[in-house]
Amino acid sequence: MNIGDVSRRSGLPAKTIRYYEDIGLVTPPRSENGYRAFREMEVHKLAFLGRARELGFTIDDCRTLLALYENDGRESAQVKRVAEDHLLKIDEKLAQLQSMRGTLAHLIDECAGDHRPDCPILEDLAGEPT
Repeated sequence: MNIGDVSRRSGLPAKTIRYYEDIGLVTPPRSENGYRAFREMEVHKLAFLGRARELGFTIDDCRTLLALYENDGRESAQVKRVAEDHLLKIDEKLAQLQSMRGTLAHLIDECAGDHRPDCPILEDLAGEPT
């Protein structure tokens, strides 16, 4: 199977597939002419990686999850630990976004938005007291 077919089936762009190969996440065999000869196994791994990336897992997390997926002796606790760590990071990002939203909403409320030049939003961005 060529990279175009794999791209369509996995939902990943060819550039991403090449990148995943470059960093060792997938290793399709090469035909005699040097072209990648993807098998169903690589298509499945790429779809797995695509889904993991959609959920925001890092490349390192994906590497870990893929290794666990391929390990029949894995313990689900190992997988759960990776997912829980990722969920904590998501929660931290959500808290940061809520804080940013609160600050920006306050600054918007404080700005008159009229013809005058004074603006609490610009003052805050410049580090000036409002």
